[in-house]
Amino acid sequence: MNKKICMFGQILGTHSFYLKNGFPIPDEYSEISQKYFLPGGETGTAATVLQSLGVYVKMDGTHIGTEVAPMLREFYQDKSVDLSSLFFDPEYSGLMDYVLISGLDRTPMGTFQALYELGIKRWNMPKESDITEADVVGIDPFFLEETQAAAEMCVKHGIPYVTIDSPHDSYLHQHCAVNVVSKECLSAHYQNMEKEEVMKLLQANTDGLSIITTGGNPMLYGRKDGEIHAMETFHVELKSTLGAGDTYKAGCLYALAQGWEDEKIVRFASACSAIAISRFPLPLHPPTMAEVEALMASQEV
Repeated sequence: MNKKICMFGQILGTHSFYLKNGFPIPDEYSEISQKYFLPGGETGTAATVLQSLGVYVKMDGTHIGTEVAPMLREFYQDKSVDLSSLFFDPEYSGLMDYVLISGLDRTPMGTFQALYELGIKRWNMPKESDITEADVVGIDPFFLEETQAAAEMCVKHGIPYVTIDSPHDSYLHQHCAVNVVSKECLSAHYQNMEKEEVMKLLQANTDGLSIITTGGNPMLYGRKDGEIHAMETFHVELKSTLGAGDTYKAGCLYALAQGWEDEKIVRFASACSAIAISRFPLPLHPPTMAEVEALMASQEV
């Protein structure tokens, strides 16, 4: 697939700890069965998945520093992921998170709030040349006016973009090609509302495709003035949910670049995400096209 995808968003180092016997109890010992330090973040994980699917990716966003940069450079050195737009800060370790995992459950920890509280922007302004060279763009909604600038550049040049967890009244949602809204976004912005009510708001405020995902429950999707469609998720043996949403976004980006219709976009993204939750750690075992096609052929959803 000779497509180029530009992504702007969170790129970090993830310390993941897979626990042997469930989550820790205060003052009691817990055994770690596996631990890794690998690329993470909504953009970092999606880039890893996309290159596994055969796409060239250029990513930008979070500043990288003395601890994160060496890991990223080594990990991506033999992969079709371009890191040249990233800014290296020699006085900063780089953004990292720490995730405890036990089957369906995971607890992420980090210093994301401090990014905003300190008043220091440890992320780039998107580069217009990166966007104009791309077939499709992925935009995370975390970087304030820089995020909107990325979306505005896409609108200016007619480049379709995929975003995540963008509320119905946001610029990012209103101009997107695809917006994937998770249950975390529903809890944060649409408390006490049914999913169908939220879908109607999303559909009414964009010409793009709106999708709501809520774990293993049926996905909802639709467009302005159209019906709300539901689709079951794929059934796999669960290993870890870490990276499931980021992989779903990667699937949407791949499908959008292919020019597929809505049902195929949703189904392909769901299959990618299902494979992601069947393994750990995801960056070392991202879904391949052969695996996604095999899963889609084996199950009707």
